[in-house]
Amino acid sequence: MPNIASAKKNMRKSRSATVRNRAQRSALRTALKKAKSPEASAEERTQAVSLLDRAARKGLVHKNLAARQKSKMAKAANAA
Repeated sequence: MPNIASAKKNMRKSRSATVRNRAQRSALRTALKKAKSPEASAEERTQAVSLLDRAARKGLVHKNLAARQKSKMAKAANAA
């Protein structure tokens, strides 16, 4: 347990960031699963792309992972 005030503050910040990141990552994964299903609508795919872009911009996921997933979804949408 930290004794210094700034360390205590950093601990609080990291704890809240962890909770926020976990929720956003979970929402992203759920959206990706829905978008990858064969009966996915265009709206679901658009939402998944939007979440991926935001997650990459905010540093939640790597930008190449986002690009790869978007490419994969576009390929699947064209094939279907």
